[in-house]
Amino acid sequence: MAPALSYCVVNTNGREHLLACLRAIEATHPEGVEREILVLDNASSDGSAAAARALGLELELIERERPTGKAENDSTLMRRARGHYCLLLNEDSEIQSGAVSVLMRALDEDHRAAAATPQLLDPDGNPTPCAWRFPGVGTALAGALFLHRLFTVQSTGMRTRRVEWAQSSALMVRREAAARVGYMDPAFFVYYDECDFAKRLAEAGWHELFVPAALAIHHDQLATDLGTGLPRIVEFHRNRDLYMRKHHGPGAARAVRWLTAWSYAVRASAATVIPGQ
Repeated sequence: MAPALSYCVVNTNGREHLLACLRAIEATHPEGVEREILVLDNASSDGSAAAARALGLELELIERERPTGKAENDSTLMRRARGHYCLLLNEDSEIQSGAVSVLMRALDEDHRAAAATPQLLDPDGNPTPCAWRFPGVGTALAGALFLHRLFTVQSTGMRTRRVEWAQSSALMVRREAAARVGYMDPAFFVYYDECDFAKRLAEAGWHELFVPAALAIHHDQLATDLGTGLPRIVEFHRNRDLYMRKHHGPGAARAVRWLTAWSYAVRASAATVIPGQ
């Protein structure tokens, strides 16, 4: 019998985070829900795979010999999964008590919802943005005017609501919907893979949900690793540009590049006169 839920965890050199993620799954999984746990280790060199095995949980471990992109890894797990729903998790995400049941209920009640995100929290328990409007010239203009949080962020309020796209650090996906749009596009190595995924889902008549009653802690290890700062920024904008060219054309992509350059120029100028920046 196929399980109701497949936990799909991608790990890249995050051994301690991975162990915490798996322990959180074990501690919070709702009683009576059939499950499977799939872990894809992305060619880690820190002993992550061996540490996951040593936990003694019943899980399927896929070990990459070379690192591949986030979209390709999430797609591999969703294709391998047998569950009606797939809970995509980064290794640095910890699902909180009750969240799985709340997300499953939200998707059960809305049959055109392809995915649902919990409210993401930072390690101190503060809510962080996790759902937004689709990128475009308008959202880039809001960013250039430093109004991004006001006009672009959609993960607000205390009620379940439709959103245009949600972060995949902890995202429950209806596997049938993912299969219908061909899963995630491997051209997106990291960043904007879930945005492109949501865009294609929307074009096929699906939508996504923000479910604030469900919570997950996201440690966002890339943001705290200063050594990856510049590559992280470059990949973020490279993949946003790919998204813009794919869905809006070269003219709109060019406009977004100029608006983004303006906002960086303003920040850089301000940093020269603000102490400590």
